[in-house]
Amino acid sequence: MKPTKNQLFNRQITLSEIGEVGQQKLQNASVLVVGCGGLGSPIAVYLASSGVGKLHLVDFDTIDISNLHRQVFYSLKDVGKPKSKVLRKFIKERAPFTEVNSMNKPITKENVFELIENVDIVVDGTDSLPTKYLLNDACVIQNKPLVYGSLYKFDGYVATFNVLQKDGNYSANLRDAFPDFSSSLESTDIPNCEEAGTLNSIVGIIAMQQVNEVLKIITGIGKPLTNELLIYNSLQNTQFKMKLKSVFTKEKIKKIFKVQTYVDVVCASQNADWQISAAELKQRLSFRTQSRNLEIIAVLENLKLPFKVNQTIHINNFDAEKIDIDYNKTYVMVCQRGLNSYKATEKLKNKYPDLKVLNLTGGISSYE
Repeated sequence: MKPTKNQLFNRQITLSEIGEVGQQKLQNASVLVVGCGGLGSPIAVYLASSGVGKLHLVDFDTIDISNLHRQVFYSLKDVGKPKSKVLRKFIKERAPFTEVNSMNKPITKENVFELIENVDIVVDGTDSLPTKYLLNDACVIQNKPLVYGSLYKFDGYVATFNVLQKDGNYSANLRDAFPDFSSSLESTDIPNCEEAGTLNSIVGIIAMQQVNEVLKIITGIGKPLTNELLIYNSLQNTQFKMKLKSVFTKEKIKKIFKVQTYVDVVCASQNADWQISAAELKQRLSFRTQSRNLEIIAVLENLKLPFKVNQTIHINNFDAEKIDIDYNKTYVMVCQRGLNSYKATEKLKNKYPDLKVLNLTGGISSYE
């Protein structure tokens, strides 16, 4: 079936505030969605369904069984597959007027400007605090609007940052709400959703709020959440808006960008002596004698692995005392991003201090 645009978007075009003109604005728009998880996946699907002409999806993670309760556009058969690729395929099958591209790599300080350069709006669907600041700072420097969303248990936060105002200035950005990582509502002392848990309804609510912001910016209708941060509590159905004042100018943020690494604090605090890089592991695996001395243990199930592992022990069931130890071998712990595998590394090293145990730095995501 090949529907026409009028058939597909009839309910939107019927709105006098949208009409043919507004729908064409959506068709002409290009949006970058960073993160294809609980926030990013519904954001991308709804933007495509609304008629946004170009979508660019960025996510380096694969689908885990624990994702499915809130990442509803993935199915059981998708477990272990790259999120960005699966989401791109889903959108292509239902949004014929949307050109969708995907990148199965993390967004970094080195590639962020290239990724945001040719888009109109950037949407933050990530769960990484350093990445949120990276997106914010890059968008300020490049004069790009950033639609921000984040979650903690039953609370959600939404804002639209760095929008050009009528007076020629730009609206407040993330640093105007939280000047640095430690002052954020998502402080590193607060666990992520894997550790703290999350209810799927609040994830959907905040994602739809972000979609709403994007549609308002593109079509020019309504009032975006500029110079304010909306904080919503799903248990009490309460919300309030925190007023923001633009203090962090582009010049200030340029100086910050030069010195900030935007590396996750958890990764930065890992013991450097317990690490093995992707390049070094590749080299060891390429030599038969060296590879025989490796005992590679995956600490998450259903990982899409570029090499064979000797064992798979989920981090939740990882008990150092139950592992048969061979001191002639080097144990390499692997997971998707190098965080859970580092926990396993710590457990083994604490139990067997003299055992050679290494963590694959950055996890499978860093292994190309």
